[in-house]
Amino acid sequence: MSLKKHVISLSLKPLAVVVLGIASSCVFANTAEEANNKEATKAESRLDSTASYFARFTYQVVDSVSSKTESLINEAMQLIGVRYRWNGDLPQSGLDASGFVRFVFRDKLGFLLPPKSSQMSKVGKPITREELQPGDLVFFNTMRLTFSHVGIYVGDNKFIHSPAKGSSVRVDDLASTYWDKRFDGARRLDGSDELSNAERNALIQEAKKLRSQNRNL
Repeated sequence: MSLKKHVISLSLKPLAVVVLGIASSCVFANTAEEANNKEATKAESRLDSTASYFARFTYQVVDSVSSKTESLINEAMQLIGVRYRWNGDLPQSGLDASGFVRFVFRDKLGFLLPPKSSQMSKVGKPITREELQPGDLVFFNTMRLTFSHVGIYVGDNKFIHSPAKGSSVRVDDLASTYWDKRFDGARRLDGSDELSNAERNALIQEAKKLRSQNRNL
């Protein structure tokens, strides 16, 4: 019952009853506020839990990337010749740039990268071209958009990627005129990310779904 209704009914009820009613309203208001505070705390806790989950998830991969770089690169090399296909994420049907990188890391390390190259550019820490090591992600501006293309650095100033429609997975030289002028930066997986909560949650849900599917096989 609102305070306004209590005031209107003042002439119809004993004062004690009215005061009791107002007190009850105050208690209800305090209870509602406490409930809202608890919900806000729970929401913050869920966000912290999500971030913590993702951190644990990625830190496990950091060790894998550093200790399994050779097998990671070998896995990528085995896909040379797989045709390019827009939005393709499986070698059998074709792979686009982000689909190729995503498949290699998922298949070899069990690590789920975001689906778009622009999102991948938010995972890990930025590094300079001089700091590149095999297994690092390299990005390019190929569509007049930053981070619109991605590949995997394999060493010796070379990277492997799925270039464009009509081509297939191949190794290219960073020093070539085309790629040199379009180089957009590089990232190394170190357990950190700059993803939004929505992007991170989407990845976590996808990872949980894949794990569930694997358990049911």
